[in-house]
Amino acid sequence: MKILIVEDNEKLAKSIKKGLEQEGYAVDYLLDGEAGQSRIENNPKGYDLVILDLMLPKRDGLTVCKNWRNQNVLLPVLMLTARDTTEDKIIGLDSGADDYLIKPFSFDELTARIRALLRRPKAVVPIKLNLHNIILDSVSRKVTYFDVEIPLTLKEYSLLEYFMRHSGQVLNREQIIESLWDFAFDSFSNIVDVHVKNLRKKFAKNNGKKLFETIHGVGYRFKA
Repeated sequence: MKILIVEDNEKLAKSIKKGLEQEGYAVDYLLDGEAGQSRIENNPKGYDLVILDLMLPKRDGLTVCKNWRNQNVLLPVLMLTARDTTEDKIIGLDSGADDYLIKPFSFDELTARIRALLRRPKAVVPIKLNLHNIILDSVSRKVTYFDVEIPLTLKEYSLLEYFMRHSGQVLNREQIIESLWDFAFDSFSNIVDVHVKNLRKKFAKNNGKKLFETIHGVGYRFKA
């Protein structure tokens, strides 16, 4: 899952980014509301969730969120604010935010709120994926293959989940990098090929069938 943080306190933004990356998310951050609004409007499917501060330079979080919703951008928004009155919460939620977190907050609470928001569209995003004897549980992050648990790195897990959620689709390397790495990552890197090679080794037993197909000159496809 890929998350955008829009927060003008750069120290806080970097701290959240570092913590979420250790949890396996790909994370970008921006420091003002205008840049945040533009990033999402230019690529509405580029992120799975936005952490949006209320008080931002150039454009406040309420305005940004309202503008997204007016343009039918429906991705989950977790709003951060130091304001803790009931009225302020109502205003934030009425602007289109999906949840509201008061500063200061614990990182554990933040991640719990994120997991809850990402689980909401269960009909569209199932919690458990089951393909070709691979069972991936997105809550426990446990992966089994022929009933044997397979140890994966955070990036291997994220890449496998991405492939399974897009099974049968041809995915180019740029798409994969944009979804699983941050905005500044070098798109010419061979990091995707390295991770696919590692996944192939770990999921080799499938009666000779290739699960991760190479589409020459384009990218990869996970067998549907």
